[in-house]
Amino acid sequence: MDHAASASQHDDRLNVAPSRWRDVLALTKPGIIGGNLIATLGGYFLAAHGTFDVVTFASVMLGIALVIASGCACNNVIDRDIDALMARTRHRPLAKGRISITQALGISALLGVAGVVCLALGTNGLTVALAVIGWGVYVGVYSLYMKRHSEYGTLVGSLSGAMPPVVGYCAVTGQFDSGAFMLLVIFCLWQMPHSYAIAIFRYADYRRASIPVLPVVHGIKRAKHHILGYIVAFIPASLALVLASQAGAGYLCVALTMGGYWLYLALCGYRLDDDVRWAKKVFGVSILTITAMSLVMVLEAMVPMWV
Repeated sequence: MDHAASASQHDDRLNVAPSRWRDVLALTKPGIIGGNLIATLGGYFLAAHGTFDVVTFASVMLGIALVIASGCACNNVIDRDIDALMARTRHRPLAKGRISITQALGISALLGVAGVVCLALGTNGLTVALAVIGWGVYVGVYSLYMKRHSEYGTLVGSLSGAMPPVVGYCAVTGQFDSGAFMLLVIFCLWQMPHSYAIAIFRYADYRRASIPVLPVVHGIKRAKHHILGYIVAFIPASLALVLASQAGAGYLCVALTMGGYWLYLALCGYRLDDDVRWAKKVFGVSILTITAMSLVMVLEAMVPMWV
């Protein structure tokens, strides 16, 4: 074998490893993990009230990230057939066969066990239970059945999507109190218009894969009504944290401003002809709204720590 051929094979081996690691990373859906960690931050600092325990904080952030990654890997296994039909997801590793089902399930199991152990060592039993329940709802109820069989799958999925901030909150308090309940309601209500907006601008994908989301089953006009209704419910629910003295003036301003603009966009949907462009704006503002609200929870809690 000449040196040129040897060098070429060496380069090929170097290229395979990074590609495999990218596939493993994609399996865990890093974007979803990142968004949920911001929400977890908000829940943790909302409950902390100016205190900070590095062990609890590190355990809940790493633990919930691993549990979410595990759930996403399992979801990829379950959805591999419909992912192959959708433009947005057809290049995922399992849809393309670059990772086997056995490998994906093994990765999911390792991540899940590591996440639960991390939460158990650094937080409390309630936090572990909530994380496991969130995983179970997302994988066992939503992904395995509701997503494919019911228009109410989005509602069920919202329960697991709302769990990270509650996990962050309960890691501090050790109890499911009114603050935890308000967070659960706020994030559940937020998930609905956020998800329906995705279903509108990805309408063709969902229809091709025969996923019974609301816009596909009942039409985009009805989905717009639901988006408006959930945002109307979301705004007062988000302000309940202020009325309960859980959040302060900064949070109040952000919740009113972002919630009000989100509501304005929802109303604009009734007079605009381009539903796809409108839905993308509603989706984008939903991300900005919940991110801003979560971060201001962090900032308000950290001010007493700095003073």
